[in-house]
This record gives sequence, structure tokens and C-alpha cells, in this order.
Amino acid sequence: MNILTLNCWSHSIRYRLFAWDRRAILAEGTLERVAIGDSFINHRVPGRDTFCRDEECGDHRSAVAFILATLTDPGCGVLADVGQIAAIGHRVVHGGEKFHRSVMVDGQVLDALRDLQHLAPLHSAPNIAGIEAARGLLPDIPHVAIFDTAFHQSMPEHAYIYPLPYEWYENYGIRRYGFHGPSHLYLAKRAAVLLGKPASACNLVTIHIDRGVSLCAIRNGVSIDTSMGLTPLEGAIMGTRCGDIDPGILPFMMQETNLSARDMEGVLNQKSGLCGITGRYLDRRHTLEGALDGDERCRLALEMEAYRLRKYIGAYLAAVGPLDGVVFTAGVGMTEWLARERTLAELGCFGIRLDRERNRNASQQGAEALITADDSPVRVLVIPSDEELVFVEDVAAILAGKHDDHLSCGYLFGRPDFVP
Repeated sequence: MNILTLNCWSHSIRYRLFAWDRRAILAEGTLERVAIGDSFINHRVPGRDTFCRDEECGDHRSAVAFILATLTDPGCGVLADVGQIAAIGHRVVHGGEKFHRSVMVDGQVLDALRDLQHLAPLHSAPNIAGIEAARGLLPDIPHVAIFDTAFHQSMPEHAYIYPLPYEWYENYGIRRYGFHGPSHLYLAKRAAVLLGKPASACNLVTIHIDRGVSLCAIRNGVSIDTSMGLTPLEGAIMGTRCGDIDPGILPFMMQETNLSARDMEGVLNQKSGLCGITGRYLDRRHTLEGALDGDERCRLALEMEAYRLRKYIGAYLAAVGPLDGVVFTAGVGMTEWLARERTLAELGCFGIRLDRERNRNASQQGAEALITADDSPVRVLVIPSDEELVFVEDVAAILAGKHDDHLSCGYLFGRPDFVP
């Protein structure tokens, strides 16, 4: 049984084709510049050179059609025809309070997603467009929605309600939802295996650091708090997002500079974070190079990032209780040993004793790794997350009629004999 996963953004789509029966990746890739011109695909098949091709894709329907054509292309594809695709799993960023787990997509589910679109308009619109495109092209197979927010629906009310007029929650759904759910779920399961404990007995802080950054407090295997909120803007410092700030800054600066609400939203999402502090760098590599060359604002940006992450770890330790482990993942969390070292500095009082050599080697290995000393009461792990595998396993479980809450689901990556 072949399962295709689609992760649709405004101008790009990431995809993976997985042979479930053989537990093997057949192909994966990215399609860039959807709807903005000069679209191109990077298509990867294990054991072959990466295949690249330009193809104008003016919308998500033409983009999904191009992906299907590439998968079935006699030269670069891996399928004889699209009839060999048994189901498609779609990443959906926002499921609101309605969706606590992955679900089969039908007309009612699509209507519900449209009703929730206002909660994350930049993300939900392309997610919905991808589902509609795929259902239009392959209407006779199951389509499954996998939600970023679902993993965090276990948060208690005192963690997700904001100290705002309660009717805002009742009438507009203003509350903490959290994101990166499949990533945090994967980390929770893999960390439990590496720590030699059942997932339901593990207390963790998981840290996803990429262009977006989120932390999750996990008690007994479930999310009890997370740093992103109503939107992905809240929380830690990110590449271009501000994270936590004094909300009084917004009306003050809107009055001082005559900014509209839309203008302010653009500043907070696209001109803040590390980019805002350095004043010029969108690419993290340039910030790192600047810091090494003595640029004080680049140095400040990285120090602020580590300090804010360190504060979150301390806060979540208080929320979770006795901590088994801290887990780093995603682009920065996996590859930058210095970011991890700075973040964990001065946390020895909490039982975190970093082994610097292990930490530096972990970046080179690109695999699951322990980076604390043998006598560290709290272990710190580096684990490559695999969100697409979560998508695939949820699709397979739903098709088999065995999908339940994540503690009851028998995820393959949660087994000791699983090899990432």
C-alpha cells in the first residue's frame, strides 16, 4: 500500500511517497514557487540522483498535478500510474478545538476547516487548497487530515485560556492552540524509547528550532503546555517572528508610527526576531557569520535566542515536575551545537550536565544522540524529527480502523526495534 503525504504552504509543497507494506520511502521532494512564477521541483528517489525540472504551477491544483506526473514519469518516477496511490495524508496547521486527532476528509470536515480558516489564514488557505486539489485529481481514494494542533489538545484549561475577557474565548476561539504537534509527538515517542521508559511515564521538554520555534512541556507522555499560542507568533524568538513581547508595545508603536493592524502584523511576523535584532539578515547563516566576525548585533541576537529558550526550559520544568529529558530537533536544533550549548548553559542546577564533546559530535552525526554526561540526572537528546512518518502512520491506522489517541496508537517509531 503506497501512501502519499502532502505538506502545502502558500508557495511550496513538500511531499513523500511511502510504501507502507515495506516500510520504505519510494520518493520525496519539494515543489517551490507555486503561484509566483518560475516553479520547479526537486525530486529524490533513494539510490538515484536528484531530479530537477521547471514547470509553471499557477495554483495548488496544477502543483499537485505536477507532483503526480513526476511520480509516474517513466524516466524519474516510481509508479506506473496514480492508481497505485492508496491514500493521501495532508498536513493541516490548524484544527481548532474541533479536531483532537487525525481524521478522514469529507465534505463536513472541509467545511469545518473553512470555518476555522480565520485562526491561521496564512497557513490554512494553502492547506485547504492542497486538499481540494488532491481530492479533485484523485477523488476515489481516502484523504486524511493530520493537524498540527491536535497533539496539544490535552493541555489543561488553565494552560490554554488567556487572561483576556472570557467571552473572547467563547465567541472567537481566542486561546492557546500550539503547533508543530506531529514533531513533538514523534520526539515524545522516540525519547521514551531512548530513555528506556514507557511514553506514558515520561516527563520531557521538547524543543523544535527551525524558522519557526516551539517548545512543549510533556507530562506522562502528553502535552500540558506549549510556547506557540493562538498563532505561531507567540513563544521563543524565531528567525523573523518576535515571540513573547509586552502587548502594550503594539498600540504604542501603531500610534507613534501610524501603522495599521495589517502593517503591524507584517512587522511582527516578517521583520522581527533575529532579523529584527540584526537589522538586515534573513538567513541565519549570515547571522552566525556576523557573530563570528564580531558583529555585536548578531552576537546579541544569538544570545537573546539562547536566553529565551533557557527561560522556557526552566518554566516548563516547573510545570512538568521531575524531568526525564530535554530533546532538540529540526534544522537549528539538529545542526547547531553552539546553539544547544548556549541554551543549556547554567542549567546544571536543574540536573543538566552537558558533555561538550558529545554535543559537538551530535551535529556531525545527524542521528539520534545523547549529549549529556553519563552522570547527568536529566538527559538531553538530539533527535531528527520525522513529521511525514507521523502523517503516514496516522493514515495507515485510520485505514485499518485502529486510530485512537496517540498514547493508545501503536506507532512503529515508538517501538524499541524501530530504526529511524
